[in-house]
Parts: sequence; structure tokens; C-alpha cells
Amino acid sequence: MGDSTSTSVLSASASVLNKDSPANLSNHFGKYVKLNVGNQLFLTSFDTLTKEDTMFRAMFSGRMEVVQDSEGWVLIDRDGKHFNFILNYLRDGTLNLPDCLQTLNELLQEAKFYCIQSLIDLIEQDILRIHARKTSGDIDASCRVIMITSARELQNIISTVKKPIIKLAINRHNNKYSYTASSDEMLMKNIELFDKLSIRSHNRILFIKDVTGSEEICCWSFYANGQKMAEVCCTSIVYATERKQNKVEFFEARIYEETLNILLYENRSVPFDEMFRATSPRFVSVALTENDFDEDRSSYTNSASGTSRLMRKR
Repeated sequence: MGDSTSTSVLSASASVLNKDSPANLSNHFGKYVKLNVGNQLFLTSFDTLTKEDTMFRAMFSGRMEVVQDSEGWVLIDRDGKHFNFILNYLRDGTLNLPDCLQTLNELLQEAKFYCIQSLIDLIEQDILRIHARKTSGDIDASCRVIMITSARELQNIISTVKKPIIKLAINRHNNKYSYTASSDEMLMKNIELFDKLSIRSHNRILFIKDVTGSEEICCWSFYANGQKMAEVCCTSIVYATERKQNKVEFFEARIYEETLNILLYENRSVPFDEMFRATSPRFVSVALTENDFDEDRSSYTNSASGTSRLMRKR
């Protein structure tokens, strides 16, 4: 009698479990499930949703109520902005996470809502990695570039800023003459190099973009100690089929050279004598003695031109 009662209870329990099992619910929903997440529609397989022990498995195993509209879409009251990430992770088990902390935190909240523990762990590790990079100083490259709109602004900056300065004047709207076929490409290369240098050296050099609409189409200027030290003009006028054309060029090596040169003036407290020594052509070839240096200084003082040797015009 007791054995018979136990058997009937077990049979009843098995019947309830089978009724709510994923297999039975799969037959109810079909092979694919239609999801409406915050009014964004997604179609995925039943197996994808129930692969891991998540909120979806609870939904489709009878442990949670499933709400459907008249067309059979399963309604989930959640913003669907990041649901593609969630769905792709459930499909493949991997995910290319963005580097943006705000997006990662939003994804973390979604992963917690859907109870996807493996994804929660993955996102938290990535957030910790980004924080560690910032703490160690290895942060995403970023910098501030000043954009000037008048000549007065430039003079004020040059006279007050202690850092060396690199200015790129860009005026593509100077259409007095037509442009050669390669000019646009060369102009972009100059702009790309300026951006690259500004990211690498913004802590040591002040970078300025000049959009005052000058006659120069593309011209690099290098300043230190309150004066212009060098200039690299990348524009010329050429003749083609009996008409003039603007030609923009890309003097990458010269630009790098002048960038390194103005770093010599990074510390304004260094005596000018040492500056002369460092920039002297004779010092480049052979080590100068003190007598040689005195001769160079005397020669500079008595120069008929009176032009500073620090000014290297191109």
C-alpha cells in the first residue's frame, strides 16, 4: 500500500516536470523564438536562449511567466539598445567588447538583468583592465589642439606660452587656381601627420591649427622662445596645359626634423650659449672645444646680417 502511494506521487511529480520542461516549451514556442525587447524585434533559436542558466532558461522552463502579444512576440520590458550584444554572446560564447567605459557599464547592467554570469565576469574583468591602464598612465591617446581664428590670437599665444609650438595653417578654400590631382591626398597626409604628432607629443609641444583663411593652403610653422624658428611650406604653383595649378606636397622628413629641432628649446631656462652649441653644424660633426665655441659665439655676434642663427629659414 505504501509503495503504491509513493509510486503515484513520483509519477505525478514527473508529469509536472515533463509538462514544464524545455522540450515541451520548445514544442509550444517552436524552433525559433520571437522577442520584442523595448519595441525592437529579434528572432533567435530556442536552443540559443536556453543554452546557459540565465533568465531566459527560467522564462522558457516554466519558472517565470512569459508574456506574448497577439502575434506571438515574447515581450521583454527592457531597452533593446544592447540586446544584440547579449544575443551574440549567447550564440557564440564570445564577444568583442568596446573600450568605452560608459558602454561597458551599460552592458554590465544588461548582463546582470538577464542573469548571464559568464558575461558579467567577462565585462567586469575588462572594466578592471581599463582602470588599470589609466592608473598606470597607459590611457587612450587624446590631446587638446588650439584652433585660432585671428592673427592677434597667434601672437598672444606665442608670446605667453613657454612650450615649443607647432602651427599648421590649412586653407583648402583658397581656390584662386585649380588643384593638381594628388593635392587632396597630400593635404590629408599633412593633416594626418599633424594629428599623429599632436597625440604623441602634446605634453611637450603646443599644437595649433590656423583656420584664419590666409593665403597659405598648407604651411607648417615652428615656434620657440617667442619667435618663429622654422617654416615648411607644402604648397607651390605649377603650370599644366598652359594654366596655373596649386600643388600640395608632403615633406614628411623635413616636418619630423623641425619637430625634433624645436624640442631643443623645450626648457627656456637653458642658457642660449648651450642652444648655440647644440644647433651649431660644427657641433654635429665634431665635439667643440671651449675655444671653438668662443669663436662661434664671436662670429655670431659680429655677423653682418644680424639674423639669429636660431632662425632656420627653409
